[in-house]
Formats: sequence, structure tokens, C-alpha cells
Amino acid sequence: MLNLSDNNIRSMVGTQNLQSYKRLQLGQYHFSFKKVLLIFSGLFLVFLFLPWTQSIRADGRLTTLQPAHRPQTIHATIAGRIEKWYVAEGQRVQKGDTIVFLSEVKTDYFDPNLVGRTGEQVAAKTQSIAAYSQKVAALENQITAMQAELVSKTDQIRNKIQQAELKIASDRADLERAILDKKVAERQLEGTKNLHEKGLKSLTELEEKKLKLQETNAKTASAENKLNISRSELENAKVELTLTKNEFANKIAKAQSEKFSTISDQFDATATVGKLKIDQENYTRRATFYYITAPQDGFVVQAIQPGLGEILKEGDPVVSILPAGVDLAVEIFVKPMDLPLVLVGQEVRFLFDGWPAFFFSGWPNQSFGTFSGRVAAIDRNISANGKFRVLVSPDPSQEKWPDELRVGGGAKGIALLKNVPVWYELWRSLNGFPPDFYQNLPLAPTNADKKDKSKSEKTGGKESVDKPKMPLKNAK
Repeated sequence: MLNLSDNNIRSMVGTQNLQSYKRLQLGQYHFSFKKVLLIFSGLFLVFLFLPWTQSIRADGRLTTLQPAHRPQTIHATIAGRIEKWYVAEGQRVQKGDTIVFLSEVKTDYFDPNLVGRTGEQVAAKTQSIAAYSQKVAALENQITAMQAELVSKTDQIRNKIQQAELKIASDRADLERAILDKKVAERQLEGTKNLHEKGLKSLTELEEKKLKLQETNAKTASAENKLNISRSELENAKVELTLTKNEFANKIAKAQSEKFSTISDQFDATATVGKLKIDQENYTRRATFYYITAPQDGFVVQAIQPGLGEILKEGDPVVSILPAGVDLAVEIFVKPMDLPLVLVGQEVRFLFDGWPAFFFSGWPNQSFGTFSGRVAAIDRNISANGKFRVLVSPDPSQEKWPDELRVGGGAKGIALLKNVPVWYELWRSLNGFPPDFYQNLPLAPTNADKKDKSKSEKTGGKESVDKPKMPLKNAK
């Protein structure tokens, strides 16, 4: 019975013997349940207004803050064969400790006295450079002597030319005198011949004049020949001067060519000496690479090339070392959607693998077994897994991280964000909204703000608008 009517028949009908009525009648537990329900409803309302810390979860692993502290692989600098191991896996080594010894496998470096013999080659080539220098000096002296001899020879030939010119002048004068004598003899012969015809001169005198004319003709021809000979001697002297200049020019050019060739050989020898010195230094340095040493203090993690007699190439990995005394950090990978919510210096709580912990989302202060860190760096480019890498270092003001942590161990990071009411967090989660991202962004300018701005510009900036810019609590 629902008892909806105002006319209650309970007093008019006897209900003591009615079993169905007893079954339908509400008992005292009903009123107790109502009280409990009201109490729980009130508590739930109070719970809705409690503060709730928003967070972002991300998986990560332990690493080091500095790149030099991360596990590293030591590679073989040269090709070689493993002859002896000086360490065992898990052993602690100091910087400079020998790890493994390699022997030579290339035929170019088998000679044990390779460095010394290369030094001898350097000394020999250095002496050849000195010999080339002396040869260059001798050639320069030879060129100077030939130039001086050329000057002397040309002066001598010029003197001969001058003498030939003087002799030509003398022979020309003799020729002119002989020609004059010939003309005189011809006139005398002509006069004597006329007189002989008239009987005034004898035949003997006429014959004498003819002989005289023949003598003058012979003298004229002789003088003319002498003049031609002198002219030929002058031309020969000029030709000799030209030949002498050409001859000495060829000799000097040949000497200079030999000089420059010697200088070129000297430069080649200098370059060879430099190359041999480089080879000598390389051979000396190569001898130090037979012993592979530890670059820093650490622990031998793994022998990548175990055993003896293994042949290594240049750059092959030999052993892996974990540096000692490293500054641990955690690298977590954040989704691109959550990246704007992460800032440098932000607090992050961690749950490390192997350490019992309980994290109560929303109330991190009520959790235990977690450790605090601060965001140290955020990558500016996305990783291969489609997320951004965030590097978190220990928080020095909080509890120290366990000493037993090892690089490569797993960690779950919870980046703590803004404190909001529980009802707001439930509403955000139901709507699928991200945590408060626009909480520090100013509101868009309204029409009133634009009017105030224009008014301030008109007044020359004398009036200022002190209107606070309220952050958006919920961008959605």
C-alpha cells in the first residue's frame, strides 16, 4: 500500500493477521538508511569541494644528467688482434688503467724499428735539402761568372768593331787617293800620247806613262779590295757580337733552369721531410694505441669482443664502461598534447622500479614511496617514438634518491600541476578537456579595453587603465 490518500483505513481494518500487509510495510531500517544516505550525500558534497592536484603521467627510465656520465663503449682506434685482457667484467677501473692489449695485423707496421728508420729517412732527406741549397748557391755563382764573362767578351768584340770601323776609314782614304792617282795618270797618258803624235814626246816616255797608269789601276783595285775586306771584318765582328750574346744567354738560361730545377727538388725534399715527420709522429702515436685504456673512472660492464685472438677493425667496439659517481636523472617521454603543461623547474614525482610505493592521484602529499624531482631540460624536437623527451633531475630540497638506483632502470613520472576542486576535475574528465593550459594567458581585449586604449592614446598616455587581466580558468 502506498498510502497516497488522506483517508487512512489503518484504524478501521485490523492488520495484525494480514501477512501481505506485514510484508509490504516499511520497517525501521528504512529510516536508518535514509539517514545514512543523507550523511553520505553530505560527505560527497564536501568531497567535491576538496582540493585536487592535477597531474600528467609518463613512463621513463633512469639516465644521467651529464652526457659524459652515461654508459659508453670504448672502440678500437686501430686495427689489431686481442692479445691480453687486463680486466674482468664488473671490475672497477681508474682513469688510465689498461683494459686490453692489441697486436699489429697490418703488414705496413710489422717492422719493430719503423719509427727509428723513418727518423733516418727524415735525417737523410734533411741533408739532401742542405745539398740542394749548396747546389743552388753554386749555380748562382756560375750565373754571376757567366754574366761577367759576357760583359768582357762583348767589350772585346766592340773594340774589334771599333778597330774595323777605323780601318775602313783608312782604306777608304787609300782608295780615294788611288782613284785620284789613276785620274792623274790617265791625264798624263793622254797628254803624252798627244805630244807623241806631234813628235814632242818619245815612245819611251809614252810607254812609261802607260806603265804608270797600270800601276795606279792596280793600286786602286788593291785599295778597293782592302776596303771590302775591312767592311767584311766589321760585319763579322758584329755577327760575332750577336753570337756571343746568344751563346752566353743560352748558357745563363740553362744554368738558371738547372737552378730552378734544383730549387724545385729542394721543395720536394722539404715536402717529403714534412710527410716523413708526419708518418713518424703517426707511427709513434699508433704505438700508444696498442694499449686500450679507461677514459675515466667507472665499472667494466661488458666485454663486447671476448676471448683472445679476435681481429678488430678500426672503430670496432671492445668494451662497455659505466662511469662512477654519476649524477642520476630520469628521462620521461611526454605526449605532444601535454608538452605545453610541462615547464622547466616543475615538480615531478617518481615511482622507481623495485621500490614499493603508493601514489594517490590528486593528493600527492598522502602518497609514500615516491621521490621528487625538478624538470631540468625539455627537448625542442620530437623523439622517434612520437613524444617529447623531458629530463628531470633530483630535487635537492626533498628526500634523496636511493643509492641503489642504476642507469637504465624504469621509472613512472607524475608531473604535478594546478590544484583545483574535485568537482572541477570530474567535470573536466567527463568532458575530455586537458588540464588547465590557458591559466596564465590574458583575456582577449574587449570593446571597452579598445575604447580605453584609444582614449589613452588621445590623452598622450597620461591616463592608464589598471584593469586586471583575469586568467581563464577553463578555456573550453
